[in-house]
Amino acid sequence: MSDTQRRLEKLLYRQVKDTCERHELLAAGDRILVAMSGGKDSYTLFHLLTKLVPRLPFKLELVAVHLDQVQPGYDGSTLRTWLEATGWPFEILREDTYTVVTSHLDSSQTYCSLCSRLRRGILYSAAERLGCNKLALGHHRDDSLETFLLNLFYSGKMQAMPARYRTDDDRFDVIRPLIECGEADIATLAAELAFPIMPCNLCGSQDGLKRDAMTRLLADLERDHPHVRSIMLNALRNVRPSHLLDRDVARAWAERAADIRPTTPTAPRPQRHAALPAVSRGGRVHLAVVSEPEA
Repeated sequence: MSDTQRRLEKLLYRQVKDTCERHELLAAGDRILVAMSGGKDSYTLFHLLTKLVPRLPFKLELVAVHLDQVQPGYDGSTLRTWLEATGWPFEILREDTYTVVTSHLDSSQTYCSLCSRLRRGILYSAAERLGCNKLALGHHRDDSLETFLLNLFYSGKMQAMPARYRTDDDRFDVIRPLIECGEADIATLAAELAFPIMPCNLCGSQDGLKRDAMTRLLADLERDHPHVRSIMLNALRNVRPSHLLDRDVARAWAERAADIRPTTPTAPRPQRHAALPAVSRGGRVHLAVVSEPEA
């Protein structure tokens, strides 16, 4: 194990552990479907979870699930070999979503949204069949920041990616243990561990995507402010509802429980000299008389 691998594995493990504890992502009796796309993020997610789970003070189960979407040139043999070597339970599903996406959209339209919805629906069905109550996805910090910027600039809403949410049908919790991990660290560890990465021939085949523009924007900002990604992530943890314009949020904040970020009473401000007007409505000039301090 190289020093780089040891350092990054320790860093990312600690970040995942802290995220899971802070957002209560893992609980006794969970059976978690870990979505394996074959990219660096999902490999890293599963690798770190298989190290974390045996050290927990309670028992839960993991099952890795990969979906073969019948893309041209697909070869899942290396992923299967890697999963078999881990010794953990896994499944490989097969569903031709590639044809569905390309038949409904032309090359000028973004494939990602439809592809993601189809894939997510198939994974939900698999989770139900496998008796899983949670799905773990490999989204990381940069995904969340880019989503936040996309929603801010193009959708007119303030929304990022939460560490945990409940599906609309109330069947599953979707968790993101990597959500506070940096993509650059994940990419370096994935290279160090020589994960057999599988390229995406659908979403990855398109140029000029809005998300790519957000990636470039963050990179440009980071050249002048090296810690901008960490600062932005902290901003997502440090929201001030009283200083936004959403009335529903303001009302919910005003009615919050007493233990949620209690308001600290402020001491009365000291009396200050009144600023008398230099010009009044009647046009008369008032000069404030300031007494000289005594010698």
